[in-house]
Amino acid sequence: MTRQQKYKIQTIARYIILIAVGLVMIYPMIWMVGASFKATNAEIFGSIGFIPKEFTLDGYKNGWFASTYQFGRYMVNTYKFVIPKVVGTVVSSAIAAYGFSRFQFKARGFWFALMLSTLFLPQVVLNVPQFLLFTKWGWVDSYLPLVVPSFFACDTYFVFMLVQFMRGISRELEEAAEIDGCNSFKRFIYVVLPMVQPSLVSCALFQFMWSSNDFMGPLIYLNSTKKFTASLGLRMIMDTESGFDWNKTLALSVITLIPSLVIFFLAQDQFVEGIAAGGVKG
Repeated sequence: MTRQQKYKIQTIARYIILIAVGLVMIYPMIWMVGASFKATNAEIFGSIGFIPKEFTLDGYKNGWFASTYQFGRYMVNTYKFVIPKVVGTVVSSAIAAYGFSRFQFKARGFWFALMLSTLFLPQVVLNVPQFLLFTKWGWVDSYLPLVVPSFFACDTYFVFMLVQFMRGISRELEEAAEIDGCNSFKRFIYVVLPMVQPSLVSCALFQFMWSSNDFMGPLIYLNSTKKFTASLGLRMIMDTESGFDWNKTLALSVITLIPSLVIFFLAQDQFVEGIAAGGVKG
């Protein structure tokens, strides 16, 4: 057997394994989509097959109007806080990362290590003091506790990610811009940000998906049903019905996934580039 034949066999085997693993990983989502079109709970849980025996849209129709408000209201409420949170995270994390990666200031290493140490704090430890603080400020039953912290670089993971990326950018580019008369702010805007755009897209996508799926944050701070997000609305529908039809739950779950999937596929090239670059730089 020649070397070229061995290479072809190895390549075919590699792709077969990757396709098999990919199917195993994506099959639960395929099953969820197929089960949302099934008519009864018995059919949904009767087999692992995803093709419905009798195709029906009852799950989508009944689920959309299953609560006091249409599910579309909960979807709109979700993105009322998700979009500002994504913007705040990207802006504040980029500014903080630029400061840590480019400026020399007193005890910079200490403050950077202190910031990274917050990654080891579980969110459950912070819930009580944060709730007491926001209650004192009168922010409970609003989206402010979910949005405002993101404008102060409170998401340490994204700051660290951008610091590693910015450290890989040549300083000569900024020095050339400085010779042309650019101050630190202009260098940040016109030199650094365009270079880290793939990483910024990665941060935005991660925050968008995590915030869209957030259940605990809205559960703690939102009291009014009309302000519920999609995750809370879906849970409320499940709690208010006894012996509810699972096709409604699965149908609404599919609906909540669509925006995240669309955003991901629209920005997947820059997302992959940002993740790959962040893994080899710094």
